[in-house]
Amino acid sequence: MKKDKAVIYWLLTGCVLVFIMVVVGGITRLTNSGLSMTDWHLVTDTFPPMSEAKWQQAFDEYKKFPEYQKINIHNDFQLDDYKFIYFWEWFHRFIARILGLVFVIPFVYFLIRKRIDRETLKKCYVLLGMGALQGFFGWYMVKSGLVNNPDVSHFRLSLHLTFAFITFAYTLWVALDLIYPKQELVLNELKKWSRITLIVLLIQIIYGGFVAGLNAGLIHNHWPMMADGEFFHESIALEKDSWLARFTEGKSGVQFVHRTLAYFVLGLILFLYFKARKFTLTDQQQNGLNALVIIVLLQFALGVLTLLYSVPLWLGLTHQVVAFFLLTAMTYTLHRFSK
Repeated sequence: MKKDKAVIYWLLTGCVLVFIMVVVGGITRLTNSGLSMTDWHLVTDTFPPMSEAKWQQAFDEYKKFPEYQKINIHNDFQLDDYKFIYFWEWFHRFIARILGLVFVIPFVYFLIRKRIDRETLKKCYVLLGMGALQGFFGWYMVKSGLVNNPDVSHFRLSLHLTFAFITFAYTLWVALDLIYPKQELVLNELKKWSRITLIVLLIQIIYGGFVAGLNAGLIHNHWPMMADGEFFHESIALEKDSWLARFTEGKSGVQFVHRTLAYFVLGLILFLYFKARKFTLTDQQQNGLNALVIIVLLQFALGVLTLLYSVPLWLGLTHQVVAFFLLTAMTYTLHRFSK
């Protein structure tokens, strides 16, 4: 596989843009801005309304939907407030457009110049499909909050968020394949445990989306117990009729799973780190493990603080950003044990 630095930089730029888009998406969610754009036109909505009349028209349209009628109408919500939430949703979608252009235009150029080998080309087609699918998931998520419920489905929000993480990880993996084209020391046992850890981490990210979508971080703001002396809060059994619903739709149950999975993620990474000490590792493999341990300890602490302080904007956003770094380190480590 030929190493082409321009192709590598292109893929890494895509990673950075996905990261920025997820950060802005986090701000959009934490500021309750995601339902501000009630309609979407590919060309005419490239920029926000450019006159007061256009702003008022957009605001009047927003007033027809559940978020305004059931929540914001009671909060003295004015045009300036609407402009604030509109900006974050517009900016999120604008970055998505930029990401699409950054991927497609260089891709066509590299394709014409035959600078992408056959194996990488197949992976790029997968990335193209993932990008289109992510756009659909975004629309599918927003649609759920424009009918009767003044909030988006937490299932759809988690799908949109998790798929963005997966798209980032796969883009990084394709770039790493080009950065490290030669076969290195493959350690199958560590590769197996790295895969298991990655799967558990992705489940944790899914539940992070559930927590965000249900605002489940605003309850049980204690640690290490959910309440004084209660590791398993009694409200979990009361919220829903079935245990499946309690742990996927109930706020207490979803928070319980998310905070419990945090121990598993931490434990698996520490287990992987100490198990790897029995092997002779390359510098890259050791660096990946070192980064994993540092980031997971930071992420665990941030999760506790975010809960204790009832999800202030800056802490909730930082927690999401560090989750991205943790997935980056996990992807890199798995790649180094696999290739």
